[in-house]
Amino acid sequence: MKKLFLSSYFTFVADKLHVLLPTEPSKLKLLFIPTAANIYKVKPWFYGDKLKLKLMGFQMKNFDLKNKTRAQVEEACKGIDAVFVSGGNTYYLLDHVQKSGFAEVIAPLIEKGVMYIGSSAGSALACSTIEYIEDLDDKSVVNLSSFEGLHLTTNLILPHYGEEKYEGKFQNIMTKWSKKGYEVTTLTNNQAYIVDGQKHYTIDV
Repeated sequence: MKKLFLSSYFTFVADKLHVLLPTEPSKLKLLFIPTAANIYKVKPWFYGDKLKLKLMGFQMKNFDLKNKTRAQVEEACKGIDAVFVSGGNTYYLLDHVQKSGFAEVIAPLIEKGVMYIGSSAGSALACSTIEYIEDLDDKSVVNLSSFEGLHLTTNLILPHYGEEKYEGKFQNIMTKWSKKGYEVTTLTNNQAYIVDGQKHYTIDV
């Protein structure tokens, strides 16, 4: 049964993760994907999310997708109960998802019950495409031939909704992609979007 926990800033909503947990975090193996944050020198959201996961007690393994082979991804994913995909640059993240074969490895595991936790870029990656995020992210950092995401959810997750620095961009994204036939789900920094089998809903802290 598919379990997704998608957020803008995981740290802000982490206490709501319990609705998806089958047992206490200390009994769960979590693969932490830091890749999206690689290009930033200052990344408080990244350190905040990682620290929060540690404090929650997860058995956490760090695994950067950069320069990894599919065989290495398959080995890292063996026996995991959850995967956490950090925030950062969504386009840079997708570039290494494609090069490493991560999508082909993780998608079947999620269908079988491995929990997917996304923060910002990690949430956008869960969608069928990341192209919609171009007004919020710099896509010039890589040269992608495809913007196809993980297809874990059919709607488009729009993180950081309401932040002043993106003012004016949210409505443009929602209008443009709604016209293309997509359902756009906005997430403030204090909300999480949850998929629990057939149940889909937004939760507030």
